[in-house]
Amino acid sequence: MGDQEAIGEAVARTVRALRAGHGWSLDELAGRAGVSKGVLVGLEQGRGNPNLGTLIRISDALGVPLTRLVQVEEQPPVRVFPPDRHVVLWHGSGGGTGTLLAGSDPRPSLELWRWELRPGETRESDAHVPGTKEIVYVEEGTLTLCVDGRTDLIAQGTAAVFVGDRPHSYGNAAEVDLRFVLAVLDL
Repeated sequence: MGDQEAIGEAVARTVRALRAGHGWSLDELAGRAGVSKGVLVGLEQGRGNPNLGTLIRISDALGVPLTRLVQVEEQPPVRVFPPDRHVVLWHGSGGGTGTLLAGSDPRPSLELWRWELRPGETRESDAHVPGTKEIVYVEEGTLTLCVDGRTDLIAQGTAAVFVGDRPHSYGNAAEVDLRFVLAVLDL
């Protein structure tokens, strides 16, 4: 079984179980998540390839962190996420990636990401649930960080903390690759 198939099956099982645990119909979860019923049917059957925004909306509606949807296991005192467990959940048009390295659940949850944006790439993000905070550290390049209409340039070696419960984006306006790590605290 390939990585994408395994992730698809994990997402299908988890969404079905969480939806049933809430006592929600497909229509109710679709309405709460702002996605179509058809997308949920496909997702719960392990078909299709939902985008990152869709998975975030579904996890928010279910009240669980994104990591809970893509990595299902019992939670021991220490959870190790070796490289083969890291999940690439975003692919940029120029070859950049957004990789979920690890995360905790249930809420409050913490996610750790590694991002690589090629020149000209931007990752737009919808607002997360109220109270979400994000911390970014730029390892290489300069990050163009836009949060709720405000734009800041975050230079190499610099960290920034911002609210994730407003529309935001990460961009690379430079002509060199951008690499940064991102932590998302979902309260």
